[in-house]
Amino acid sequence: MPVSAASHRASPAALRPERASAAGPRRHRVRRIRRALGAVVALAVLGAISFAGLLLALPGVGDAPALAEGLARAHDAPYPGPALPPRVAAALVATEDHRFYSEPGVDPVAVGRLFLGRLDGGPDQGGSTLYQQLARMLYLPGRSGMLAEAEQVLLGIKLDLSYPKAQILQMYADVAYFGHGYYGLAAASCGYFAQPPAKLSWGQAAMLAGLVQAPTTDDPLGHFANARARQAHVLIRLIATGRLTSGQAAQAYRRPPHLASGRAPGCLPHLLASADQARKVSASR
Repeated sequence: MPVSAASHRASPAALRPERASAAGPRRHRVRRIRRALGAVVALAVLGAISFAGLLLALPGVGDAPALAEGLARAHDAPYPGPALPPRVAAALVATEDHRFYSEPGVDPVAVGRLFLGRLDGGPDQGGSTLYQQLARMLYLPGRSGMLAEAEQVLLGIKLDLSYPKAQILQMYADVAYFGHGYYGLAAASCGYFAQPPAKLSWGQAAMLAGLVQAPTTDDPLGHFANARARQAHVLIRLIATGRLTSGQAAQAYRRPPHLASGRAPGCLPHLLASADQARKVSASR
C-alpha cells in the first residue's frame, strides 16, 4: 500500500514527544546526583569545621613529657628510661600500629572500622594507634566510651604534630604496663629477663611487645602459653612488615625466652641511676 508524503512528514513530529519523555527522567537523575553530591560536600565541610573546632577546644599536649615522667615516677619506673632498642621499637610498631611511620596520629581505616562496629553493635576491633594509646594513658586514664575514643583520636593528632615519632615511642615504652607489676620497658625487661632492654633478643622483644594489649592474661610468668601465642603473633607481624624473614622469625620463636625467676640484682637500680644521671646532665645544659 503506498505511503503518502503527508505521513512521511508527520513521522518526525510524532517522535518528538517520545524523545522529550525520555530526556525528562535523565534530567531528573542528573539533578538528583547533583543534589546528592552537594549534600556530601556540605557534610564534608561541616565535618571538617566541627573537627577543627574540637581540635582547638581540647587542651594542648605540651605537658606530655611531664605527665609521662609523673606516671613513671608514680610506678617507680625510670624516666627517661633507657633508649628504646630498635628490636623493641620494631616489635611494638608491627603489632600495635603498623602504619605508625606514615599516619598523622590516626589510622582513618581503623577508626572507621571501629566506629562502624560500635554503630552495628559489633565487638571492638581495635584500631587505636600508638599515639591514641599514649593519649589514653596520659590524658584519659580510666575513661571509656565513644566520647573518650573521639578525644583519643584528636589528642593523638596533636601528639603527632607536637613530637617526633621517636619521642612518642620512647614515652610510650616508658609508661606502658607490661604485666606482673612492671611499668615501663626497663622494669619489664629486668623483671622478666633479668637484663636491660638493649640486650633483648628478637624473641624476647616480641614477647614484651605482645604484652601491652592484655598484660595480665598474657603475663609469661603466670600464663606462659598465652604469652607464647602472643609472641608468635608479633613475630608473624614482623614478617609481614618486612623486619624479619620467615626463617629469622622461626629461629627467634624456637629460642627459649630465658625467663627470670625474679628481678636481677642491680639491673633496674643501674637503669634508675643512669636515668638520674641523664636528667642531671640535661638540666645542667
